[in-house]
Amino acid sequence: MPSFETKLNSPCIRNCCLDEKDICLGCHRSMVEILAWADADKSKRIEILVNCQKRQAEHSKLKKLL
Repeated sequence: MPSFETKLNSPCIRNCCLDEKDICLGCHRSMVEILAWADADKSKRIEILVNCQKRQAEHSKLKKLL
């Protein structure tokens, strides 16, 4: 039986702007994660996506406070 692997697409939304911590305000990846994405395997990409979700949630929380 053939094995099918889901491709994990980049979270990039083409709204690139880095904050003072070098985190993209569009996709919430760090500069290191952006550069590593192309060569990252599936588990590393999942790790990056989880980090993005955490950063996005934190960003949303902070935005609501302001």
